[in-house]
Amino acid sequence: MALLKTTSPAFGDRIFEKACSAAIATDSAMTVRGTIHKTLLLLLLAVLGASYTWQLYASAVNPGVVAPYMVGGLVGGLIFSLIAIFSPRRSVWAAPLYAVCEGLCLGALSAIFDAQSQGIVMQAVGLTFAVLFLMLALYRTGTIRVTSKLRSGVVVATGAIALFYLVAWIASMFTPVSLLRDASPLSIGISLVIVGVAAFNFLLDFDNIEKGAAVAAPKYMEWYSAFGLMLTLVWLYIEMLNLLSKLSRR
Repeated sequence: MALLKTTSPAFGDRIFEKACSAAIATDSAMTVRGTIHKTLLLLLLAVLGASYTWQLYASAVNPGVVAPYMVGGLVGGLIFSLIAIFSPRRSVWAAPLYAVCEGLCLGALSAIFDAQSQGIVMQAVGLTFAVLFLMLALYRTGTIRVTSKLRSGVVVATGAIALFYLVAWIASMFTPVSLLRDASPLSIGISLVIVGVAAFNFLLDFDNIEKGAAVAAPKYMEWYSAFGLMLTLVWLYIEMLNLLSKLSRR
């Protein structure tokens, strides 16, 4: 079996090989269709969680009431994502809990952004799914093929972005100017690059899902693969919100 590498932390080096070697004879095999169904369920759970905190923010006298949900969702999402990443078999329950936590966090975050720029959330949602389906179409038609060079390029680019996030976060402690949040042309350009790299991560996710099904990975890898796709989707949505917020302040 070929090594299946990707930039998403959910799809580490040899993840499907390890899953296949650990599978028992009675395990059912992973399928692309099953992964799609699991992804849709995770999306539904995230939307339900987001709807709750969105409505809570809209009806609250004190908007700060959503802060515990946003922080709790962020921390919970991180915990359940780590559980899924380090123990893919547990993604059967960790992935749904991750989706709910991320929904609670994103609902509160989205409500705050929308209060600052009305309509921005629907634009971000629309653009996020437009990019998802565009990349899926490019992948399915073979317009863009996931070669080793493309994979390596996305890996390097995503690693560079992770390093940039860290440096920008540290720098924000010492200066009021942040390239992650200000609306300068340079900051907008950086956001566009990040959105582009996040979009290309979809191609690697799709490729890994197909390869996992091709090698008959165990059934629980459908949950794990859906979780990996959700990671990219959440990342892209947050970056879309950030980009549109910068543009609205120009």
